[in-house]
Amino acid sequence: MRALKCLAFAGLLGAAVSVQAAPVTYQLDPSHTMVLFSWNHFGYSNPTADLGLGEGTVVFDEQHPAHSSVEVTLPLAQLDTHVAALDEHLKKPDFLDADKYPVVTFKSTAVQPLGGNRFKVTGNLTVHGVTKPVVLDATLNKIGPHPMSKAQSIGFDATASIKRSDFGVGAYVPNVSDELSIRITTEGSVPKKK
Repeated sequence: MRALKCLAFAGLLGAAVSVQAAPVTYQLDPSHTMVLFSWNHFGYSNPTADLGLGEGTVVFDEQHPAHSSVEVTLPLAQLDTHVAALDEHLKKPDFLDADKYPVVTFKSTAVQPLGGNRFKVTGNLTVHGVTKPVVLDATLNKIGPHPMSKAQSIGFDATASIKRSDFGVGAYVPNVSDELSIRITTEGSVPKKK
């Protein structure tokens, strides 16, 4: 009888551990997300623009991080350089052609844990109707219950570098740099059940 009780307890414990180990889906928060890209302008300055976030999801598996994934949509309507005329120019056909290609998307294809809280996230970036593989160097900032909302939450920073000409957006290269530096900061929470 005692062996049966031990077996039952072990089964319950195993079930509890497997529930805890399940991947968790987080909805990214646009008000706590910045997708910044910067470039060199004729050697004089390094302007920065924020794409903002339309919507995004991170599925994070703490026990098996390689099973994690991320998917985001960035609407060009939200592009913000803090210079209205530049915002409009970047949306024109000689750059991003936002009327024809209104969103930028990223969908991960692989997550490689690098040790500690660092990850290499490979995925497909689609800009200007062109899809290319991109690698993000990501850092897990924090995971756990948010002190304000109490919802299970997660936060990441990430960096990458791309050549805009690879996406058919090569106007004024090399005077305006081909290479864009990308810096992302984001946080998200498990959505409340309705």
